Amino acid sequence: MIVTTTFDVQGYRVKEYRGLVRGIIVRSPTIAQGILGGLKGILGGSIGAYTKMCEQARTQAYDLMLQHASEMGANAILGVHYDTSEVVGRESATEVLCYGTAVVIEPLPRN
Repeated sequence: MIVTTTFDVQGYRVKEYRGLVRGIIVRSPTIAQGILGGLKGILGGSIGAYTKMCEQARTQAYDLMLQHASEMGANAILGVHYDTSEVVGRESATEVLCYGTAVVIEPLPRN
C-alpha cells in the first residue's frame, strides 16, 4: 500500500476514490511509564517512557488506518495526517488519530 502526505503519487493517477480512512487509538501510560515520567518531569529532560508510549500509539493508529483502507479495497492512501489530543478523566490518556483518503491508483500510461 502506498501511503503519502501528498495528494498525488508521481507516475500514477487516481482511478477511484474510496473515502476517508482512519485509525484511532487511546493510550494511557503504564504504571512504570507514569512513575518514570513523573520523576523525569521533576528532574527535567527527555521523557523516554512517554516518547515510547506515544510512538507505539502512532504506530497502532497507522496500522489501523492501513487495515481500514485495505478493507475498502484501496491500494493507496493520500493526504495522511496525524492528530492528537488529551483525554482527561479519572485517568489521563492520549488519543492518536491517523487519517487520509483511500484511493485506487494506477500507473500512468507510458508514451
